[in-house]
Amino acid sequence: MQGKKIILGVTGSIAAYKSATLVRLLVKAGAEVRVIMTPSAKDFITPLTMSVVSKHPVGCDYFNPADGTWNNHVDLGCWADLLLIAPLSASTLSKMATGNCDNLLMAVYLSARCPVMVAPAMDLDMWKHFTTRQNIDLLVKHGVRVIQPAAGELASGLVGEGRMEEPETIFNTVNSFFVNGLSLSGVKALVSAGPTYEAIDPVRYIGNRSTGKMGFAVAEELAARGAQVVLVTGPTALHTQHPAIKNVTVESAQQMHDACMQHFTHCQLIVMAAAVADYKPEYAAEQKIKKKDAALSVHLTPTIDILAAMGSQKSAGQVLIGFALETEQEKEHALGKLQRKNLDHIVLNSLNDPGAGFGFDTNKVTVFSKDGAVAEFSTRTKKELAVDLVDLISRSNKK
Repeated sequence: MQGKKIILGVTGSIAAYKSATLVRLLVKAGAEVRVIMTPSAKDFITPLTMSVVSKHPVGCDYFNPADGTWNNHVDLGCWADLLLIAPLSASTLSKMATGNCDNLLMAVYLSARCPVMVAPAMDLDMWKHFTTRQNIDLLVKHGVRVIQPAAGELASGLVGEGRMEEPETIFNTVNSFFVNGLSLSGVKALVSAGPTYEAIDPVRYIGNRSTGKMGFAVAEELAARGAQVVLVTGPTALHTQHPAIKNVTVESAQQMHDACMQHFTHCQLIVMAAAVADYKPEYAAEQKIKKKDAALSVHLTPTIDILAAMGSQKSAGQVLIGFALETEQEKEHALGKLQRKNLDHIVLNSLNDPGAGFGFDTNKVTVFSKDGAVAEFSTRTKKELAVDLVDLISRSNKK
């Protein structure tokens, strides 16, 4: 980050108050930050505040009547190493998608020769609206890097996606971008995510509480570094917009096995983060089983072991990473899985750790490697952890 030139665009969103913290983090890390605010952004945070934290005048208009100078949008667009817009409102998103140049920030965006990164912030229904989805897709298609909004309580009182990511997460993403760039360009990666559902009848199934958040975060981080990613996912409510990620949706363990093995031999890096069911009903009823007073027994049989199948076929040029969610004797079980299944790394997380496991936005893991190395990561968001895991994989790959 030292010496990097960053333009931070601030738009009209309640999340604009977080931008001051983001500027402080960037400046503290050695970056030179110039802030450009849209007219509506000034309703949420003052230019004076942003000027103080950035240590530079803030650009709001083309012309500065106080001193008779003007902000040269072409020079600014050529000056920066990165244009970061955080928060990105729905209005500015629309202008970026259509080229509507009605303020200084948009003029700089249209003049920028550097990479562009955005952190959207808007209410749940706005974020889910089809026009927003189309605009995001268009930006991603043309190379804009999107820091996906987080889920949580929104200004409207609704709970869901739309919150701008926290400044610390955005900072880590920017730092990773400068440190790693497109370090995985040309690498083909396979990632699995989410649960599998094993049918009991057409209505009921055996499943687990996996949300897919960890696998999706890893897939997006790999793609952000230039990898071409195939993401095989069980049933989840998540989606990804990155053009370098090919989504393959499945339901059962057998379907996940078939989809993964179809791509396995073509990939150098395989990260199996899915929570695949260990057992399935021996027979699935063709019709819905009706409730009766008598007890119902469902005979279970083991599902196919996808990791073991991959480990037995893994070539010298492939790196295979598995995940282990444990509740007891965590280390022993993880190391046993690492050896039995011929893995290069095993990512252990325990349900005994607060904030770890299924259903959380955070996780706490320990990574055991086949060479005996051990890396422990404290509780952090799954998006932050994805950066750490890909860093670790990249470093071990270079040895």
